[in-house]
This record gives sequence, C-alpha cells and structure tokens, in this order.
Amino acid sequence: MVPIFLLLADSILAFMWVTTQAFRMYPTHRQVFIEHLEHYVKESDYPGLDVFICTADPYKEPPMGVVNTALSVMAYDYPIEKLSVYVSDDGGSKLTLFAFMEAARFAAHWLPYCRKNKVVERCPKAHFGSSNPSRFPETDQIKTMYESMRVRVENVIKRGSISHDYITKQGESEALSRWTDGFTPQNHPSVVQVLLENGKDNDATGHGMPNLVYISREKSTDSPHHFKAGALNVLLRVSATMTNAPVILTLDSDMYSNDPQTPLRALCYLLDPSMDPKLGYVQFPQVFHGINKNDIYGGELRHVFEVHMPGMDWLAGPIHAGSGGFFRRRVFYGCPSETLEMNQGRQVSHSIKSREVLEMAHHVAGCKYENQTKWGRKMGFRYGSLVEDLYTSCLLQCEGWKSIYCNPKRPAFLGKSPINLHDFLNQTMRWSVGLLEVAFSRYSPITFGVQSISLLSGLCFAHYTFWPIWAIPVTIYAFLPQLALLNSASIFPKISDPWCWLYVVLFLGAYGQDYLEFVLSGRPTQRWWNHQRAWMMRVLSSFTFGLVEFLLKYVGISTFGFNVTSKVVEEEQRKRYQKGIFEFGVPSPVFLPLTTAAIINLVAFLSGFAQACRQRSIEDVFLQMCLAGFAVVNCCPVYEAMAWRRDQGKLPLKITVISVVLAWALYSASSMAF
Repeated sequence: MVPIFLLLADSILAFMWVTTQAFRMYPTHRQVFIEHLEHYVKESDYPGLDVFICTADPYKEPPMGVVNTALSVMAYDYPIEKLSVYVSDDGGSKLTLFAFMEAARFAAHWLPYCRKNKVVERCPKAHFGSSNPSRFPETDQIKTMYESMRVRVENVIKRGSISHDYITKQGESEALSRWTDGFTPQNHPSVVQVLLENGKDNDATGHGMPNLVYISREKSTDSPHHFKAGALNVLLRVSATMTNAPVILTLDSDMYSNDPQTPLRALCYLLDPSMDPKLGYVQFPQVFHGINKNDIYGGELRHVFEVHMPGMDWLAGPIHAGSGGFFRRRVFYGCPSETLEMNQGRQVSHSIKSREVLEMAHHVAGCKYENQTKWGRKMGFRYGSLVEDLYTSCLLQCEGWKSIYCNPKRPAFLGKSPINLHDFLNQTMRWSVGLLEVAFSRYSPITFGVQSISLLSGLCFAHYTFWPIWAIPVTIYAFLPQLALLNSASIFPKISDPWCWLYVVLFLGAYGQDYLEFVLSGRPTQRWWNHQRAWMMRVLSSFTFGLVEFLLKYVGISTFGFNVTSKVVEEEQRKRYQKGIFEFGVPSPVFLPLTTAAIINLVAFLSGFAQACRQRSIEDVFLQMCLAGFAVVNCCPVYEAMAWRRDQGKLPLKITVISVVLAWALYSASSMAF
C-alpha cells in the first residue's frame, strides 16, 4: 500500500505543478493614462456607477469599518450625479442602519473637505490615522466630527440598542421602528432605506451628494438565501429599479478605496473603442494593510495577485476576486451576443424615494422573487458555490465575456487580512469547500477549457478549483514517511540510489522556483519562508477539513454554512501579531492536524537520529529524516505555543492532549501496518 500512496501523492503534485505553469506562460502587465480619457469621452458623458458593499454581521464586521469603506467611495473623483452607493446588510441589523444614518450626516462635511483639499486618502480612518497626516485648516474640525460619529456608533454597538438621544430626525425614528420583536437576522421583511438622494440632499457647501441606499433583503427560514451571491443579486435588482447604472463596482465591507481616481482607470478600459466589445469587467487586486513585517500567515496572497492574475490576463482574463471588480451591468443578463443591444442604463427622471420606486425595490428584494426565474442560474451572480466570485467569473467566461487585470502602482483598494490563525484557517476552509463545488459542478474546469477553446484557460481554472486536493499529497508526506521511520521501516530509495536524488532535485527545483520569484519581487527571504509555512498549514488543516466537508456534503451527510470572517481585533492580539507571534488561543479542531503532525515529525526525527547513531549510517533513512526535519523547522511556532508560551494566544491544553492521543493512535495503527 505504501507505494500506492506515494504514487498518488506524486501524481497530484505533478498535476498541480503542471497546471500552475499555465499562469507563467504569458504574464501581462498593463498601464493606463487617465489624462487621455478626456479625448474619448466628456465627463458629462461618463456612465453611471453603482457601488455594491456587502456586510453580514455588525459584531464580526464592525459598522464603522463598513462606513469608512462607503465614505471612501462616495468621495470618488467622479460626477456626483452619476454615483450611487448601495449597502447590503445581510445581518438585518438596525445598528448597521444607524451607523449609516450617522455616515450620511458626516458625509455632508467629509465630501467637500476631500474635494476642496484634494485629499488622496479618502477613507476617514486612514486619513486621520496616517503616520504622516496631511494638515489643512479644517482638519481638526472634521476629525472631531469623525471621532464624535465613531464614539456614538461604537457605543450603540456595545450596548446593542440605540439611545433616543441619538435620533435627531423623524424619518430616522420611522425607519428604525421596523425592527419589531419578531424581526430576526434569519426571518424579517425587506428594508430599503434611502439615506441620501442626489438632487435632494446637499453637502455643507451646497453641492449635491451621491445616492446612499441601505438594503436588508427579506429573509425567511423556509427560503434559501444563497449567502453573498444572493445578497449581490438583490443589490442588482434594487439598483436597477433606482439608478440602473451601466457600470457596477463590488466591494467587501473592509476594502476601502485608496485612490479617488480608480473609476477613471476602469473607464480607460471599459470606454476604449479599441477594446474587445466582449470585455465584461476590470479586476483590481486586493491589497491588505496592517500585515506584519514578515507576514506570518501569508496574508498578502502574492501568488494570486502577482502570478495568477497577470498570467490569466493574456487568456480570457482574470477571475473575479470577490471585491474590486468594475462590471458592465449587462454581463449579468446573458452572453455578449444576447446583451449587445441591451439598454445601457436609463437616465432616472423620478425620485428614488418615490412610492412606486420603493414599492418595486421592496418587491425585488423579497425572498420569493427569484422563484421560477433564471436568477442565480443564467442571470446575476451564480448560485452553487461558496466562492460565488470565482464561480460567476468562470461561467461568464464560458458565455464569451472577457476580463482585464488592472494593477496600478498605488493600490486601488486596501483591506484587512486575518491576524489570528483560527480565522485564517477557517477562511481558507470555506474557500476550499467552494472551490470543490466549482470543480465538480456542471461547469467544471474541463468543460470551461472546451467551451472557451483555450487549453491554458482550462488549466488555470483547474489549478484554482482543485487547490484543496493539495491536502492529499501533503498529508501523505507529513505522516507516512515519519510513521515508517518510527517503525524502523525505509520507504524511500537509499542515498546511493539515483532515484533518491531525483526526489531531492524535484523538491529543490519547485521550492527554488518559488523562492526566486519571491525574492526577485523585492521581498525578504524570511517573508518567503513564512509564506511557504503558512501554505503548508493551510493545506494540512484547512484543505483537509474542506475536502472532508465537501465529501460529506456531496453524499448528503453535512452542509457547510457561510461563516463570516471576523474583522474585530483585540489589542493584545494585535500586539502579538505585530511581533510575529502566532495566535492560537481557541480550542478549535482546525489545529489538530497541525499539532498532531508536529508531534509525530519531532518524535520521528529524534527516532531516526537515534537509529542513525546506532547503525552509524544515515543512508537508509536520509530522505525520511530530511522530510521530518523540514517539518520540525516549520512547526517551531507550534512547539512554542504548546510548551513555552503563557499568553492568551498559546495553544490550549485540550488541543495538545488530543493531539498526543491522536499521534499515539496513528503510531499504534502504523505499527500493525508496517
């Protein structure tokens, strides 16, 4: 059986290596010149832009973070009358609505402040929290307003209720009165609240303001809601009843704008007459702020945004990354040939607060609206996977749409990456389940490759969607050779055998390629080491659990819920993270594969060393000891959290004890097998 397991592991590793080379065949890097845009279109002829921001839980995604994101895009260098921001609150929380009522008031001062002083960082938190902040005559006054808003919102979140002293307008009281005793996040009617309307609401200087609309779609326990894809489809329909802008920007709740001219960069592609008319969307990378010096969790996702995206750009185009995508609205309504003559977005001549508009908006936000329609199948964001972004972009490219990757020097958007290991692994586990759902859907990577008439595109999507099968070879190599070593069994060629050196060359070659790409991009060796360790942790824990979860779901035993990644960070956690200390802290089963592997590899390495000393030869167990030693070095943070640390981020004793029991059980079973 051992040779069969090793053959399986090597076959999967070879498959993943071959598919990843497709990204490196023709990498494409683009540059735009915004100053040339005026030669193609007047500012008055810019298309309308609807911005979609999704949030789901006021306690995991603090409303002030969502507010900062919304304010940053409301302050875009874009015609105010053509800009609308729609916020989807899938948690159905009046606390989030209150936060945006406060944001609407603050925006009346923030927008003219940014416009007058040509502020570049238009996220208030980033602007006021900068290490080298810009100073203008009004800065202190605006900062005081922002802090006042922040304190009120955070007090409301802390108490879980809204004080009557905070309600200053009659309309606000009426809006909040919809939250009755029977109103729950899982069961409630739709709520559509227009907080700002262009042409009706003006800022402190008398200029107009963009539309700002709060939406909480109807939820019912007897109707599927399809997680984020369902929320985005409601935003598509509600915005169509109000502004129907031909261009749509999707953003995560924490992914704020870092460049006020980003929409103009997208228009340089979308309005360029020389571009392929099948261009469906422009994708910007996700860049994360607050990552510590050596990025211990590999949170910057370098391979995705610096290798994979440019590599796919030359083909049908990059995938949608869940945030930072500028879409033509018509891509959500059919293939290019079907939507070529589609209405490009009507000029709204009526108030978005009018009775008929709001009635229609509430209707299309209902949980029964999609029944017996094509929504989620042929229209909108597609259902069937927890990674609705990749799945939807895959199907759009099947239909003939193209995409472009735009990666400017100044990041267009900045977001947060998890800073504790538990959230990091849980997020990856959710992705892995979603990727497998795509891989085994009717639009598998093989089908995609055939339909798009591109073998390389098919290989790229195959590499993405089959990511979780990395769990198989990594798990085999993390346990099997070490268990054999503990039982004094040699399963690899001896050091004198040429096949032994083939293993060494392949290992060093793959790692060497990755290392060279990393350091040539200007990053330090320590950061590369942390990235490869974080990748191993993801594979061994998240991908393994995701693979098992998908298989259980596939046979109808279990279903995987959408677990929102927490954006809340405790101060002590932040301090440990900035020092490069791993954060365990909670007794979660996702740590068990890591801790069990750490124990087995350490004991196996010591056992192999003892064997080599007794026999005065390392020839028989050279490769096995190398693997065990490599794992031991990677597991140093785990040993530290198990044995030496005394802070709140240490590994819980419960997990350590269970891991010891599991390691002993595996050793006992292997003793009988060997």
